[in-house]
Amino acid sequence: MDDQRTTTFSQIRRTNETRWLVILVIGILTAVTACLIDMCIETICEYKFDLLQHWMNQCIRDDCIIVPYLAWVGMNAGAVLAGSALVAYVAPVAAASGIPVIKCYLNGVKVPEVVRFKTLLVKAVGVVLSVVGGLAVGKEGPMIHCGSVIAAGVSQGKSTTFRKDLGVFKDFREDHEKRDFVSAGAAAGVAAAFGAPVGGVLFSLEEGASFWNQSLTWRIFFCSTISAFSLSMILSAFHGHAGELSFSGLVNFGEFEDVQWNIMELPIYIVMGATGGLLGAIFNYVNFRLTVFRIRYLYRRWTKVVEAVMVAVVTASVAFLMIDVSTDCRPHMDEFKDNSLQFNCSDGRYSALGQIWFQTPEASVRSLFHQPEGTWSAATLGGFFVVYFFLSCWTYGLSVSSGVFIPTLLVGAVWGRLLGVGVRAIFPTATWVNPGKFALLGAAATLGGVVRMTLSLSVILIEATRNITFALPIMIALTVAKWVGDFFSEGLYDIHLQLAGVPFLGWEAPSKSSHISAREVMGYPVITFRMVENVGNIIDVLASCPHNGFPVVDTPEEQSSEEHCFGRYRGIILRWQLIVLLQYKMFHSSAEGSCARNLGIKNFRDAYPRYPTIQQVHVSVHEREYSMDLRPYMNSSAYTVSHTASLPRIFKLFRALGLRHLVVVNSSNMVVGIVTRKDLARYRTTSHYGRLSMEELHISHG
Repeated sequence: MDDQRTTTFSQIRRTNETRWLVILVIGILTAVTACLIDMCIETICEYKFDLLQHWMNQCIRDDCIIVPYLAWVGMNAGAVLAGSALVAYVAPVAAASGIPVIKCYLNGVKVPEVVRFKTLLVKAVGVVLSVVGGLAVGKEGPMIHCGSVIAAGVSQGKSTTFRKDLGVFKDFREDHEKRDFVSAGAAAGVAAAFGAPVGGVLFSLEEGASFWNQSLTWRIFFCSTISAFSLSMILSAFHGHAGELSFSGLVNFGEFEDVQWNIMELPIYIVMGATGGLLGAIFNYVNFRLTVFRIRYLYRRWTKVVEAVMVAVVTASVAFLMIDVSTDCRPHMDEFKDNSLQFNCSDGRYSALGQIWFQTPEASVRSLFHQPEGTWSAATLGGFFVVYFFLSCWTYGLSVSSGVFIPTLLVGAVWGRLLGVGVRAIFPTATWVNPGKFALLGAAATLGGVVRMTLSLSVILIEATRNITFALPIMIALTVAKWVGDFFSEGLYDIHLQLAGVPFLGWEAPSKSSHISAREVMGYPVITFRMVENVGNIIDVLASCPHNGFPVVDTPEEQSSEEHCFGRYRGIILRWQLIVLLQYKMFHSSAEGSCARNLGIKNFRDAYPRYPTIQQVHVSVHEREYSMDLRPYMNSSAYTVSHTASLPRIFKLFRALGLRHLVVVNSSNMVVGIVTRKDLARYRTTSHYGRLSMEELHISHG
């Protein structure tokens, strides 16, 4: 467009400077949001556990044990009821961690309401209520979604929710700019959650962003660092240590001091990785079956709320029953004074199992990493592992804001610690046996087996524990876990994307797809427009056809008479461009005439991102006979592909350039078809028990 041709170097420099300013604001606001969530959870949970602890210890003596049980169930059910209702009735896209939908957004898939302000509000409030409600969830995963929404909102300088346009950052009101900022926001969310700026950058690269360059890497790293620094400043001040920067992230796993490992332990770590991969495959399969059941039978909003409340009641009831029947009592220790629970134990002793249940999952992970040997018996760890594994699996996918990171880390830490107890029994005098070390590697292996992340997860755990010593063991455990898990199934996020029928494109084209040509993949017939088109025809096509891109071709008298062709290709025009042109009535009474003025890029950016629907555009019957000149607005240099091109070549173009559609032409440059993301996403490689195969799927068009 003319606007881009007349842009000066000083304007380009100012735009770059503004881009860095926006990145700074995103990092700070993400940290502030994380701090508010953490403060609310910590304050409410402390009050809740203090109250329950008092009632339990009191009622054991007064024989009124039903009172604390009902109080526990009531508190959990009430919090989860509120959180689930918010998600189900206000912002369904805020359910679960939000990582799959952010992956879709960064992959180039349009997900309705994924970065709306109400989604952020429901996400933040919902995750507080989920954690307070005692569900097997974590607050870290949702922070990635929160950071992404903040980035999307700040970078546009306007709020369509509040119908307020600040008139700033207009240069960033287009898809690829917004997507880059969302990548930075997701990384800032990881940095705030785990105190892992580098891990945040790698997460955005490994899990989402399709388009990467050096300058984007620097901006994302800057955003992650600012987020981690700001969070540390705020939380340190909140806890009375202003200026000390003693909090690196929402999750504080503590430091592993004087813990070393020997090269002879590598076989154990490989076995732990394989175990984590196997457990992850089981977790994903069970959750897959649960999700299919929910899609078929629990699709109504009220049923989703009822299920979430039921899980909250079951979780509290199982925890109470386990504490009641447990005989694992330990002498009081200073570390557990605040959350120790006497229950059925004698004076001066506390319930070891109650200590795990009576704190947030993050605190339980930290305890399993660092508490001395003998803190928990093998029976306590084994029982908790079985129960919490299935509770975590049942909880993920509920209509609540929740994360899967911490629950799976806790499950892995428990069985890792249990393995440490077993190794100590075999080698009672060995100095290298440390149960916390095995808990860390078990946690890493289990999380890796569920989500199948290797590079970013390795760095996140190293940064979160501030322990570079275990970099190699963690990487080995994660890699083996991924290999073993991939032998049986895909990762949890990919499974949910597949169930949702989302046209998500992986890093590589399906194996053995080189023989598939564009002619076999493309959509046919193609709806096209002429360079000067009738307004009534444009309106009718937009009203009856959901497509977002339309090839522009020569008028009939100029085009060839070749069969199965739709005109000589001249360019492509997008649906939202046509709607804006109709809204501004950029048409004229004769086919040969032209408008006195052309719309500038500012007019299109002002309408971004919520363009009106074709039903909201009002054109009179008389105006339907007018003509619209598409030549000033169509993209005459858009990518095309030959009808003989292979599927891998088309795939690379879509993945690297973030395309949503690609026109297919023949040797005479005649339009013969069009390829969309959904056409490509039909073909995918599946792995079942180590056997690779390519299959064609049904992709949702909803």
